[in-house]
Amino acid sequence: MAKQVQLYINGEFIDSASKNMIPVTNPATQEIIAQVPCATAEEVNTAVASAKAVFHEWKETPVSERARVMMRYQALLKEHHDEIAEILATETGKTFDDAKGDVWRGIEVVEHAANVPSLLMGESLENVARGIDTYSYTQPLGVCAGITPFNFPAMIPLWMFPLSIACGNTFILKPSEQDPLTPTRLVELFEQAGAPKGVLQVIHGGKDQVDMLLDHPDIRALSFVGSVPVGQYIYRRGTENMKRVQAFAGAKNHCVIMPDADKNQVINNLVGASVGAAGQRCMAISCAVFVGKAKEWIPELAEALAKVRPGAWDDKDAGYGPLISPQAKDRVLSMIQQGKDEGADCLVDGTECQVEGFPDGNWVGPTFFSKVTADMEIYKNEIFGPVLCGMEAESLEEAIALVNANPFGNGTSIFTANGAAARKYQHEVEVGQVGINVPIPVPLPFFSFTGWKNSFYGDLHAYGKQAVRFYSETKTITARWPEAGIAQGPNMTIELK
Repeated sequence: MAKQVQLYINGEFIDSASKNMIPVTNPATQEIIAQVPCATAEEVNTAVASAKAVFHEWKETPVSERARVMMRYQALLKEHHDEIAEILATETGKTFDDAKGDVWRGIEVVEHAANVPSLLMGESLENVARGIDTYSYTQPLGVCAGITPFNFPAMIPLWMFPLSIACGNTFILKPSEQDPLTPTRLVELFEQAGAPKGVLQVIHGGKDQVDMLLDHPDIRALSFVGSVPVGQYIYRRGTENMKRVQAFAGAKNHCVIMPDADKNQVINNLVGASVGAAGQRCMAISCAVFVGKAKEWIPELAEALAKVRPGAWDDKDAGYGPLISPQAKDRVLSMIQQGKDEGADCLVDGTECQVEGFPDGNWVGPTFFSKVTADMEIYKNEIFGPVLCGMEAESLEEAIALVNANPFGNGTSIFTANGAAARKYQHEVEVGQVGINVPIPVPLPFFSFTGWKNSFYGDLHAYGKQAVRFYSETKTITARWPEAGIAQGPNMTIELK
């Protein structure tokens, strides 16, 4: 019998009273490695009540002490980096190197959270009027919550709870039911770092548990990362309940290739950016736009993609792992078939992919379409698999128009040797994150992750300064202290007129 994943409530790991369990499977073998409980309403309410009670003590904890918790936490995460990555790789199927990258990007956010005293500094101005000063403080909100996806079970929880808690809030985490073992280990180390009981709670489950968080009156703010339909649902229901919400959703990221770019650099970067992590990342390059003569490189790109092979997490020669579930595999295969039916030219076909020794894995090989047009479903929809769509444009202006007409705006990149072309692209493209000769422009934590359009619903983004604003309120004080004869020493008095 696979072990039951525990809830984490009021500083204790406990077995849920729920009889409703969701199996966690190894995507390379379909072996059930754990059972996730769907927390009861009473358990969710207890977690929120605990977080609310602890908030009143935690917000009074000096900000320097909160920062020290994060310093200890990032040190523990680094110490256990490989261990966490192995857990992550087992339950997600990611290659070990990819899993380590997932963990490391989360560690970087915790390092950023350790700098929270300077991030929470307010503003001040003397003499806004005669004898009057104005200054502002940054104060925590209360109980916050996070709902995280399967594809980055270390990085995305670490986007959320460390910064929220460092700002003085308490936090409820609802990780993906598909890979909960990694977040559980993150929480164990957070406890080991000296975090007080109750500042972080973890509940598990599906839509019902998410709805409980969205509807709970004591939760002030909620963060989400996932698909477009769910992101829209989260944003609507959360804001209808008067919560502050940030919802990161889907993507269709374009890479524009100019004919003056370095061909080898383009091909090498496109291979990893398109099929790495089996394409299961919101910043994957899923559409390559070849401008002018750059289309002559399409056969060489197809040849390079065809050499990539998936494999198990501990296969050092594997380019990426399996898809997360049989359902995900079936959906990707259906999209590939639809692309063929729509008339796109399938230069590399990964539908018959097999991995020796793992006959039951959710394998899809690298797939590359050329002659894709904007009216095809494989272009209009996020495939979330190792599938690259190739398109052509006659000019940079045409490429920019194509990208801007797309309803998503998460990330994009351009490869060029021309500074003027790069400058024009970064200025005119309607996408939140732009890479110049960088395929996946995910910013480091001192900047914010800034998707646009249907890739994000809300006003303030993840990590960086925007996350600190999301997880805090600003209080502005205007003060006057009338002088009424202030003693300045034994023989000195100010006389007021």
